[in-house]
Amino acid sequence: MQTNQTITIIGSTGSIGTQALEVAQKHNIRVKGLAANSNVSLLAEQALKFDADTVCIFDESKLAALKTALAGKNINVLSGMAGLKTIARMNGVDKMLNSVVGMVGLEPTVAAIENGTDIALANKETLVAGGELVMRLAAEKNVNIYPVDSEHSAIFQCLQGNKPSQMTKIILTASGGPFFGKTKSELANVTVEQALNHPNWSMGNKITVDSSTLMNKGLEFIEAMRLFSASPDDIEIVVHRQSVVHSAVEFADYSVIAQMGVPDMKIPIQYALLYPDRAECPTGRLSLTDYGKLTFEKPDLDTFDCLSACIKAARLGGIVPACVNAANEVAVAAFLGGKISFLQIGELVTRALTCMENTPADSLDKILAADRFAREFIEKQIKAL
Repeated sequence: MQTNQTITIIGSTGSIGTQALEVAQKHNIRVKGLAANSNVSLLAEQALKFDADTVCIFDESKLAALKTALAGKNINVLSGMAGLKTIARMNGVDKMLNSVVGMVGLEPTVAAIENGTDIALANKETLVAGGELVMRLAAEKNVNIYPVDSEHSAIFQCLQGNKPSQMTKIILTASGGPFFGKTKSELANVTVEQALNHPNWSMGNKITVDSSTLMNKGLEFIEAMRLFSASPDDIEIVVHRQSVVHSAVEFADYSVIAQMGVPDMKIPIQYALLYPDRAECPTGRLSLTDYGKLTFEKPDLDTFDCLSACIKAARLGGIVPACVNAANEVAVAAFLGGKISFLQIGELVTRALTCMENTPADSLDKILAADRFAREFIEKQIKAL
């Protein structure tokens, strides 16, 4: 398939970004801008391979190294949050793929929306912390947000040709992570290596830990509410170990439509980039007979308190989801750094539910202030452990 689309990618050296570039190469999608956190060598390699106009390294200490790597090339080199927002505001772009990890993705999303650029969104924190604001701005600017997460892509695909008003339930599937079926006592001594051993998906460290705590599913719960104008009572989380059914939608007549495929992120990435078109994808085909059977079970909300905290945050609304998200980012970094135990991630995230007075999350300044406060609160909590 030939396409005349032009895109930018922030988070281009991560798992989603590198797979998106595979899709771009296969379908001749022009890549105008690229941004990464700190991987100078890979970012420079990508910029040269895809003939990018502008690149940004978020880690400002790496700016000189990136300029050296691209010396003599006609490529604009930027850094920091200002650079990310410049990439987000580039003109002559059909879509910006936001695949950065964490709250750093919120401001570039808002910048792209303000510029009228459609977004392929893989940064769930954007909608968890700032969903009310982001969805309102997108509607005002007539900007489309195409979900890249496999679950939200599945829901989006299930709604095609149907009336969203006739949707009665979202069935959000979860792999269950590496510790499905374990009790809290069995998780007391979980190591970083064990938490990073996901059974189905290959992802970055932060999101893999989030999957092991089921925080990832909690964030996706809130994200689904925002993307599809659903209430918490409209969403059912189902543990589906095989990761073949990526999510499903129930309609008013009790018909349930599900989207299925092999567990490969290139499928939802490509759908977001090529929508509404479909084309051969650089991944494998699904064989149901190879799987033999598919199973579905309820999540353990008592053991996985990160998921419980997110559902509570979803019901509370306002700035609470931003606080819970910030707490998790700090706690996961501390776990990966050997400062806290696996179970303490959930304990800290739960504390963030009431770390400050709840107010509406109706401005970028208020959301970012809540994020900062929650981070400082959790850092103090960690020091006191």
